[in-house]
Amino acid sequence: MHRVITIWAGMILFLLFSGFIIPAGTGVPAFLKGKITSESTGEALAGASIYFPGLKRGTLSSADGSFFMEKLPASPLLIQVGSLGYKTYTGTIDLSVTREINFVLKKSVTEIGEIVVTGQPDATEQKRTPVPVGIIPQTELFQTPSTNIIDAIAHVPGVSQITTGSGISKPVIRGLGYNRVLIMHQGVRQEGQQWGDEHGTEVDGFGVDHVEILKGPASLAYGSDAMAGVINLLPGPGAPEGAIRGNLTSNYQTNNGLIGYSVNLAGNKKGLVWDLRYSSKLAHAFENKYDGPVYNSGFREHAGGAMIGLNRAWGFSRLNLSVYHLKPGMTEGERDSLTGKFIRLVPGNDGEEQEIPAVSSDFNSYQPDVPFQKITHYKAVWNNRIYLGQSNLQTILGFQQNHRKEFESPDEYGLYFLLNTFNYDLKYTFPEIRNWNITTGINGMWQRSRNKGSEFLVPAYHLFDFGVFTIISKETGKFNFSGGLRFDRRSEDVDALFVNSQGEAVPPEEAGATERFTSLDKTFDGFSGSMGATWQISETFHTRANISRGFRAPNIAELSSNGEHEGTFRYERGNPALRPESSWQFDWGAGMDTEHISAELSLFHNTVDHYIYSHRLNGVSGSDSLDQGLPVFKYAAGKAQLKGGEFTIDIHPHPLDWLHFENTFSYTRGVLKNQPDSSRWLPMIPAARWTSVIRTDFERVNRLMSNAYLKFGVDYNFEQDHFYAAYGTETRTPAYTLLNVGAGTDFTSGGKTLFSLNISVNNLADVAYQNHLSRLKQAGINYRTGRSGIYNMGRNFSFMLRIPVGF
Repeated sequence: MHRVITIWAGMILFLLFSGFIIPAGTGVPAFLKGKITSESTGEALAGASIYFPGLKRGTLSSADGSFFMEKLPASPLLIQVGSLGYKTYTGTIDLSVTREINFVLKKSVTEIGEIVVTGQPDATEQKRTPVPVGIIPQTELFQTPSTNIIDAIAHVPGVSQITTGSGISKPVIRGLGYNRVLIMHQGVRQEGQQWGDEHGTEVDGFGVDHVEILKGPASLAYGSDAMAGVINLLPGPGAPEGAIRGNLTSNYQTNNGLIGYSVNLAGNKKGLVWDLRYSSKLAHAFENKYDGPVYNSGFREHAGGAMIGLNRAWGFSRLNLSVYHLKPGMTEGERDSLTGKFIRLVPGNDGEEQEIPAVSSDFNSYQPDVPFQKITHYKAVWNNRIYLGQSNLQTILGFQQNHRKEFESPDEYGLYFLLNTFNYDLKYTFPEIRNWNITTGINGMWQRSRNKGSEFLVPAYHLFDFGVFTIISKETGKFNFSGGLRFDRRSEDVDALFVNSQGEAVPPEEAGATERFTSLDKTFDGFSGSMGATWQISETFHTRANISRGFRAPNIAELSSNGEHEGTFRYERGNPALRPESSWQFDWGAGMDTEHISAELSLFHNTVDHYIYSHRLNGVSGSDSLDQGLPVFKYAAGKAQLKGGEFTIDIHPHPLDWLHFENTFSYTRGVLKNQPDSSRWLPMIPAARWTSVIRTDFERVNRLMSNAYLKFGVDYNFEQDHFYAAYGTETRTPAYTLLNVGAGTDFTSGGKTLFSLNISVNNLADVAYQNHLSRLKQAGINYRTGRSGIYNMGRNFSFMLRIPVGF
């Protein structure tokens, strides 16, 4: 604890000194003004966006195309200028010498020139990053029906999700999930017991403006747990100077009766910025044509957040506060053996619980029944960037507290994890020297997890880690080079626990006490690095290559779990002998963007030493190894190899610029080396997937409707017959095809948007299917039909409405 106190005290003192002394002496205010016009017509573009990603500040052009921004740092800054239907301009402007500039935008039917900030020393263009980074803009999130933020991004090529019904999703990038995927939100890593199968992401999806997905371990700024990549959930640019902006968003979905809404308001007055949001979602049981309504698969979600900050000539400072609450039902899939109907437990006349069939009121209830979870996540993040002439310093301090309770009766919890996390991040970017950019930093976290319930799955523990890194990049003509090195060290101290014959925690000296968890003191360290380049062959073609090394320390469940994992249909045992994972990954990609075709190919090959996975155990007799009536799963390690890639192509034949034919294909193959056939294939690897979408876009339909679209899509998931078959750990998953339809438009008056409406239908043909990464696939057999597990959601209509407000 003394280590984190020392770090926090030092960083706070440094921030106070930097924020109040340095800006006063060196922060020379700059401004930028100009005009934005169309190259084809010469007309002024009203409502075009001017945005500085490094400052998190932007504005919109006025009716005559002009713009003005003041109180800017007199430093080189990356700027992004865009307007709907035009090619986005990106470039660096040195505000110490440039105060006025005009932009002429070219017509474009595709989004190119997007800015990315994830995994980079500073913001840069997407096509100039040597590793693949996917971007999901706000408009696409709005048009994609989903039940949570991970569900909303799982359609991206190379990205999948491990699901527990409709309420809980965990991201998977190129076959790697759990603690190998790092989720960033508000500038810090999201920490909420990611090791659990049924532990989702505690983030309000309504509050996410856009998403950046870095695929692979080339994430030197993040460290351990980013072996598979990084998902960065980013906020919007905020309100322009002198304005108050906001919106009311609502969503209704028919399959599970989801009712969601979010209210947001943000302002900016003389550099004082603020943002407020409250969101809510309620859903009852989802259904499909094989299972009907799935008992206890509903959830309740509530979230709120506030931000206050300063924009000044020396940079910015932001304080974000948020709270997130989720109450999901835990579907166990228990059925009556004769009728196949789902059953629920009710108190009997003798005081004992008895099983009765679930009825319509149970399926339509918005209040989850037992067993259920209650998750509450609090977060405070202080984010600062200070410009010191040609250099800049970024500091982030964060605190998170995660309460996770599992209830087996309405008023009594069994498991209760309380996790406190302190995050710290300090980065310094040196002045550019001959196009060389150097960023160095240190970051990490301190954690304390305690068991406050009457049941135990993992022990209480302390964790402290830190990482130091340096990233170097250079742009020279058509080439961009970047690379770096990082060292991480993580300490995990596990507390011993003794229990009596009733499973209650007792002192070790008590008679009959047995050791449930053994004390451990583990330290893991390792190097990670990356080196890559991009080549802008022409304005149309580009290519990139990168080689990277990743590192990940084992998590607490992998090392020390010992107990029934409620909702996962198994008893888990850890392995204290596990070693940290290390990987080597090679990435290569190429892309093109012409008047008629946009395409991108990304290939990867990844070798992971000491790859950690969970598999089912057999008893001495060859039958299932059982503990408390559940099959036992134990963590093991081996050498893994993953390879595959993604391909996307968008055909937009000129002059039919309103027509798009979009296709994507993603494939990942994962094997365990030197294993027999039954355990050769890695578990939890998504099946190959092909999607085709025909889409029409119309900038103007009539005087009341603009930015309209209509799309029809086919989503084909291939058979997954490469699965970890040993001991019945996994089973084959058949192929399936889903049809999806969507339409939407903005309703306008006097040049202003009154509201936006989006209508979508997922699984139009109401196909009964099981995704290979659905955990409900592992539920028990329906003896009436002979089908095993629970099927995914059937046909679902979604209605999204957004009403903007502004002053």
